Amino acid sequence: MQALASMVFLMAATLIPPTAVAATQTYIEAPGPLGPLKGTMLSPASSKAPVVLIIPGSGPTDRDGNSPLGVKASTYRLLAEGLADQGVASVRIDKRGMFASGAAVTDANDVTLRAYADDVHAWVKAIKQATGAPCVWVLGHSEGGLVALAAAQTPSDICGLILVSTAGRPLGAVLRDQLKANPANAPLLEGANATIAALEAGHRVDVSSLHPALQGLFAPAVQGFLISELSVDPAKLLADYKGRVLIVQGDHDIQVSVADAERLKAADPRADLQIMPGLNHVLKQVTPDTRAANVATYSDPSLPLGPGVVETVSRFVAAP
Repeated sequence: MQALASMVFLMAATLIPPTAVAATQTYIEAPGPLGPLKGTMLSPASSKAPVVLIIPGSGPTDRDGNSPLGVKASTYRLLAEGLADQGVASVRIDKRGMFASGAAVTDANDVTLRAYADDVHAWVKAIKQATGAPCVWVLGHSEGGLVALAAAQTPSDICGLILVSTAGRPLGAVLRDQLKANPANAPLLEGANATIAALEAGHRVDVSSLHPALQGLFAPAVQGFLISELSVDPAKLLADYKGRVLIVQGDHDIQVSVADAERLKAADPRADLQIMPGLNHVLKQVTPDTRAANVATYSDPSLPLGPGVVETVSRFVAAP
């Protein structure tokens, strides 16, 4: 009887699925100009997991994808957690001069696209040293996609690019369309368009005569960075890159259009383009399809990422 009981116990044990091993969260640093750049690493159990570096979008966007300007979607945290469940490690970061990376520079606004690209390479090196990974995948969201493209012009140790909600046109065209898309901005368009044109030509602008809403957008402190961004064409940068590329674009994005994603694809016909039905700029499902419902998702961290996002990214980085 004891032998039979032991056999039954062993059989039962083999039928119980193993408990999933939780991902390990650690904090990681990379060298910045004056102090450390800081981020969060989320690692699955496998020591050979591919690693994705998540580059934040514009403005004061933190490592989780949130901003004191009202964005609380937690897109990057949700993406990192989803990737870990799929066996993919990730590092999400605070930009130089912001949040935990505040000591990296004295002025977070005194930056250029090239400087952010240099930080990407510092992160890639630090991640390789910490994990032993042979290379690192670089995922850029929104403006972070442009940073990723700039970094990839020197592609050392970058496995490939994942461009999420990334503009396919120069920033000037994107800004003009974004401002025009909101009817309330009609009285501002003349001043905005003139300012954009001056910055595109490399000239700083006196904003004192502009509408107060535009004075913040084109503040003198950020004009150097805007000039550096306005001078590049993301499609041209992508055409010059020879590595693997995934383009992920929601078809309900009110900031970056499907046409942008298609322009990127045209620049690199080898790229994998994935249009995500019903998803917006922060990768959340929009229901109903109204501007108000779309904007509301930006401040709701309880909403999951839209279907297919995590799986699309994890399949791409896991492919041989």
